[in-house]
Amino acid sequence: MQPIDIGDLRLDASNTSKQSALYLAIQNKILNGLWPTNGRLPATRLLAEELRVSRNTVTAVYEQLKAEGYIESRRGAGYFIQWAMPDQYLHTNINSERQCSLETKCVVDDREEKRPPFDAHVRNRPFAPGVPDLAQFPYKKWARSLQCHFQRSILGGQNDIQGNLALRQALSDYLSLSRSVDASPQRIIITVGAQQALYIAINAILEAGEKVMMENPGYAQMRKVLDRSNIDVSYMPVDAITGADISLLDKFDGKAVYLTPSNQYPMGTSLNTNDRMRCIEWATQKTQGEQARWIIEDDYDSEFQFANRPYPSLQGLATKFHGDAANVIYVGTFSKTLLPAIRVGYMVVPESLVEKCLSVKDAIGGDTAMHIEEVLAEFIAEGDYLRHIRKMRTLYQEKQRVFVEALHQHFGDEVEVISQAAGLHVTFRWQGGLTALEAKALLEEKGVTIRTLLFYCDADSVSDMPEWMQRTLVAGFGNSSLDDIRQGVKKLAECFSCQ
Repeated sequence: MQPIDIGDLRLDASNTSKQSALYLAIQNKILNGLWPTNGRLPATRLLAEELRVSRNTVTAVYEQLKAEGYIESRRGAGYFIQWAMPDQYLHTNINSERQCSLETKCVVDDREEKRPPFDAHVRNRPFAPGVPDLAQFPYKKWARSLQCHFQRSILGGQNDIQGNLALRQALSDYLSLSRSVDASPQRIIITVGAQQALYIAINAILEAGEKVMMENPGYAQMRKVLDRSNIDVSYMPVDAITGADISLLDKFDGKAVYLTPSNQYPMGTSLNTNDRMRCIEWATQKTQGEQARWIIEDDYDSEFQFANRPYPSLQGLATKFHGDAANVIYVGTFSKTLLPAIRVGYMVVPESLVEKCLSVKDAIGGDTAMHIEEVLAEFIAEGDYLRHIRKMRTLYQEKQRVFVEALHQHFGDEVEVISQAAGLHVTFRWQGGLTALEAKALLEEKGVTIRTLLFYCDADSVSDMPEWMQRTLVAGFGNSSLDDIRQGVKKLAECFSCQ
């Protein structure tokens, strides 16, 4: 346990006794949970010097707290907090919650699902969507390269706001070859993950109150970006078979549309070439005020297609037909292909939009460390990134296969997989029995993190969604071993058998 810092500990000057004032100050820290159980208290000499009281005063207070059961002394180690707030004072409603039936707990407002757990362990457990296989990352190779670049003093200063040129050049080559993206280094902007890129894009092309259309169900983090930017949002429904209803663009008078065309998240459909061309033609038109229209292409999980070759990027297709007039902003990230902790994303924008995007990025801050970008550039340029992608594609294909097989083994034809063989998640639905919220709650009790499809839906439209969406789950398999997958699906089957 990390030693407790004296921090803002202060003695109340109105108290006539320094010993009494110190006692109350420390007691207050403990009772309010500001100093944690098992935390080691500052040494008596150090505390006395910091607070300018005698060491005898500190010793007397520690002994008094010890006698009352707040702290304990350990020979040769010092004093440690041992008192914890009893449960009945921390959670006054815990008994009433336990008396609620499972049905009552789960039929809470659907928006309860909108906030996932922020505990890192819970967020990275088996079946948690959006997490790659954390064990398969080439840590040793990365660490060697990182150590080398970290010793370069030139990389210790301020970064180019657009991002390291070596990384932009490496990305330009990679995106051109693998995704047919038209991306010169001068039009690539490095960001802190995809979400920063989406925020920059929205604030570079739209003013508060202007309209954007996005998929529903769709990427929940994008809705947060739009909400924070005070953007008027319209939705295009996503069907389990046909995908996003692009025809709605014909009547949409807004300036931008946000799409995940390669592997729609979370439904797992792809836009075919005809629908991509319809989007591109819509973007080349002008709004009534003669303003440009935009497509934000989030190329989610595009590297991991198992059954078919992935479609080329929508951005590349648009540039092929319209050149500089193709108003497409391409967004990608290394969070799924490498590690979320690297926190590097990127956006490819038309040349006319570069300065405006950099102005937004400069205002919100958040540059990636230069030595991280240098390591990543080297990783891509030397072929390590592509080799890693190929290795993980094979591994994820096997995980997806095992997941689907396990579902059929335990549920037969009662469960339908609606997502394509791609990405890091499986979306599946069933009819009758438990709702998705009920299944999710039961799985959490068994140590499995999963999401309902409703999590990805606009909260105000949930009541209008098809009934089957109430019984649809989205399970990530990226950070699950094959045994985790088999055991997790077995636990899910147990939840249904006990209903």
